[in-house]
Amino acid sequence: MERSIQAIWNQEDIPVILRRTGKGELLRVRLPFDQDNRRWLQNMRRTTPIWIASRKFWEIPKAWFNDFVNRALIKYGRIYVIQPFREQEICSPSCQNAQGHECQCSCMGVHHGAGSDGSWFEVSEAFSTRWGERELACRLMVAKKQQQAAP
Repeated sequence: MERSIQAIWNQEDIPVILRRTGKGELLRVRLPFDQDNRRWLQNMRRTTPIWIASRKFWEIPKAWFNDFVNRALIKYGRIYVIQPFREQEICSPSCQNAQGHECQCSCMGVHHGAGSDGSWFEVSEAFSTRWGERELACRLMVAKKQQQAAP
């Protein structure tokens, strides 16, 4: 994990969930300490959350993600979600193979005239794409405040 994401993972005030996308990988969760965390996480389901004591986090099934986020927002008011992503680059073969300096491509000239190195998937003469390396991103989700009913 990158340094700032590691700091978020290690803080103890706001719940954090790490979405893992590999086959068979479970979600990892850190919660502010509470004696009732296991029961709260389980939420009357048959599957029991797994406590990884040596690394101080819980593992829960991927299918629990949305429910966990919704319940954490209700209970804690905010939650960090850490998840993998891959940035998509978009260009076109006509841009990559261009001569001269005029570029009207969405790459804004980054790949203009550079040719193709084989890493691009060419969808058509006007569109090619490729995916960057897998990275982690983090977002803080905050519960919307309840609108108080008028008397």
